[in-house]
Amino acid sequence: MPPPSRSLLWLGLVLGAVCASREPAAPGNATDPLNVLLIIVDDLRPSLGCYGNKLIRSPNIDQLASRSLLFQNAFAQQAVCAPSRVSFLTGRRPDTTRLYDFNSYWRVHAGNFSTIPQYFKENGYVTMSVGKVFHPGISSNHSDDSPYSWSVPPYHPSSEKYENTKEFQKLYPLENVSLAPDPQVPAGLPLVAYNPWMDLRQREDVQALNLSVPYGPIPADFQRKIRQSYFACVSYLDTQVGHLLSALDDLQLASSTIVALTSDHGWALGEHGEWAKYSNFDVTTRVPLMFYVPGRTAPLPVEGEKFFPYLDPFDSISEAPEPGRQTEDLVELLSLFPTLTGLAGLRVPPRCPIPSFHMELCREGRNLLKLFEGRGEEEEPHVRGNPRELVAYSQYPRPADSPQWNSDKPSLEDIKVMGYSIRTVDYRYTVWVGFNPQEFLANFSDIHAGELYFVASDPLQDHNVYNDSLGETLPQSFIP
Repeated sequence: MPPPSRSLLWLGLVLGAVCASREPAAPGNATDPLNVLLIIVDDLRPSLGCYGNKLIRSPNIDQLASRSLLFQNAFAQQAVCAPSRVSFLTGRRPDTTRLYDFNSYWRVHAGNFSTIPQYFKENGYVTMSVGKVFHPGISSNHSDDSPYSWSVPPYHPSSEKYENTKEFQKLYPLENVSLAPDPQVPAGLPLVAYNPWMDLRQREDVQALNLSVPYGPIPADFQRKIRQSYFACVSYLDTQVGHLLSALDDLQLASSTIVALTSDHGWALGEHGEWAKYSNFDVTTRVPLMFYVPGRTAPLPVEGEKFFPYLDPFDSISEAPEPGRQTEDLVELLSLFPTLTGLAGLRVPPRCPIPSFHMELCREGRNLLKLFEGRGEEEEPHVRGNPRELVAYSQYPRPADSPQWNSDKPSLEDIKVMGYSIRTVDYRYTVWVGFNPQEFLANFSDIHAGELYFVASDPLQDHNVYNDSLGETLPQSFIP
């Protein structure tokens, strides 16, 4: 049994193409610590009602957002599952975990870094995992990082019965599904930056289309079917989140549980002529992120009140409820570690030195507690500064300067180029530089290509003006 004052639960639900996971934390006031439920969704971009998408039926996540602090500009550090999850669960960037593929375990390969659930466990919490929290396989030691992170062995229910979401496709008639607003490969996109979506090409139904490689466009009607299926998965996922949150009401835990929801990365649905993830564009790095904190982001539930009643996406729905609070600040998923620990009332891990391979417990992300308007909490100076000084870093590896069969998921030994990208309120700037996989070193004097997009005039990132800026000095903020 968990200590009466502290309990922690991570839950993951595998939903066909979408996985939802939840984790734990402890918060609140000193006399009555809170539970923490972290829901980690696989491959979910912010195509949700609460993020302004009028087509998507996501009433339960929208309801959660209405009682949460919602982050409009949250970004993953690498747009692929294992590197992203290891990064935010340890609070370290991929260059520190040294995981850019699926083929190494950070405790052996880089350093014995603590994780979010491990830190809570070491501070008196019972930590549990259901579904996909860590990416399965070598990258989590074939054990979901047990026993370090979990009080009991992680549970992976069979997902086969959740793999058919055809019923939810009825919510999205094909005549209502539009193509991506920018379905063409941008003329100025460097070859190295292009994601040739090789995993999608391996599907039998896609192979039957006899597409040219690497750029051959998917026929428009098939694009609509892909987008329809993705949107259907989002609505199916939403029902599972709804059942989960409704259970908090049934167990009378809504007033004593922090709920955080996010995704490991985004997903391209035809934007820039690309599909899946595997790039540095906003569409693949931007993720939903929201925190419900009882009594802080929303009033405490009245006794007997259904705070998170289940909402059926098939019912007639008006507009999505307004999020309780929103922030436009640029943030990174790295901030999950310090923010959850701070909300739980635990000591926030210190900032990592450079290098930090020898330190088991530290964090490379900002603490976002100030944005919750709490009193007496840590306030970091750069959070209070000019929003134009806020930066989100992402990166993606490539095996060559041109698209090839393993461009999407190169193994470590095949990486020759690393695309380092910074996103500010004004622009996204990416440089593709030489990379030595044996030494884990990027050579910023060996620039293979670059990208520069201005947010105000080019929000979809279709017009690369990097060549217009050649000769300018690399921004000092480029190195994390």
